[in-house]
Amino acid sequence: MAIRSSLLLSAVLAALPAAVLAHEGHGSGFLAGAGHPIGGTDHLLAMLAVGLWAAMLGGRALWVLPLAFVTAMLAGGGMGHAGLPLPGVEPMILASVILVGVAAALALRLPLGWAALGVAAFGLFHGHAHGMEGPQDGLALFAAGFALATLALHMAGLGIGLALNALAGRGVLRMLGLGTVLGGLSLIFG
Repeated sequence: MAIRSSLLLSAVLAALPAAVLAHEGHGSGFLAGAGHPIGGTDHLLAMLAVGLWAAMLGGRALWVLPLAFVTAMLAGGGMGHAGLPLPGVEPMILASVILVGVAAALALRLPLGWAALGVAAFGLFHGHAHGMEGPQDGLALFAAGFALATLALHMAGLGIGLALNALAGRGVLRMLGLGTVLGGLSLIFG
């Protein structure tokens, strides 16, 4: 049953259209910022995958990986808002979906510092995209919204990962990681 559910989730994620990469017309304020990470499948998948991978690593990774991502994301948001260039933002966002998904699918056990550095690097690129697309006025509220929504997505991934690990074991978590990879690939080739 659990494998069937994981395969179904993987198929759904793989069927998502590439059009979700376009983040058009953002408002300003806290709610606009909170809706931004949820509105793009690329951001959504990467942020859930960070939580899944943290759940697989356990221990201090449960809080270190989400905080590393969010902290770097806020720095990247400031860079983007200031107009500082960061080459390869969209490719790196897609890479984050695929590579963090691969880490979860393989149950990759990197040292915590390396894992945190990796998700922080990806967070920087996600943040840059948010900062470039954010409003010129009211950036602080927009940033607070996207930071809290991102943290909530990380926590959702953590909760799902911890619950499924307790109920069904690592195999199901690994299948969700594979589903993330397939979702990321569908964004590239879809």
